[in-house]
Amino acid sequence: MPRLRQIPRNEADPRVTFWYELVFGDRCPVDEPGTATGTPGDWWPVFANSPDILDHCGAGFALYRDPRRSLDPQLRELAQTRVGWTVQSQFVFSQHCKSCREVGIDEDKIAAIAHWQVAECFSDVERAVLAWTDALSLDRGRVADGVFEALASHLSDLEILELTYITCLYDMHGVMSRALRTEFDDRDDPIVEVPAPGEDQTFRLR
Repeated sequence: MPRLRQIPRNEADPRVTFWYELVFGDRCPVDEPGTATGTPGDWWPVFANSPDILDHCGAGFALYRDPRRSLDPQLRELAQTRVGWTVQSQFVFSQHCKSCREVGIDEDKIAAIAHWQVAECFSDVERAVLAWTDALSLDRGRVADGVFEALASHLSDLEILELTYITCLYDMHGVMSRALRTEFDDRDDPIVEVPAPGEDQTFRLR
């Protein structure tokens, strides 16, 4: 379960109800969970704790999908999917694998996003986008000049700004989803001590 309370439909602000109707139709997502893409759908009622924040997120979704964007949707989705991988958000990664298919990205490229550095299926501009994404997420914005130069040889200033904003937006979404344990990120940390067989947990020097 998510770490924060989920807001049921009968307690929701009218701005929240708008989003509930858009995603869930007439259902209450707390009483009847689930979305069309197979997620639990609990991101929405968790973020409904603040209608202002939910509205702000919704505006972000509309912004990156707006047909007025200059950035190629395939490059955008490669970055969003890769950032889901880098921040270890099962939710962001899984959802944007699906979005990759929607914009026509080949299955071999989707499968190779996790190991793009050694994959041969990506074009030069795609490799530059993925390197930029890693610098934003893994290196927290510390971008080597060579990475920027490679990106700038393919994209305009406007496209680079859009790519940077959208990628960082989804870095935030992935981090928040993990922290709040929403959707597919409601899972225990896999990094734990594994007991040695037949021994107690007292540390002993050998």
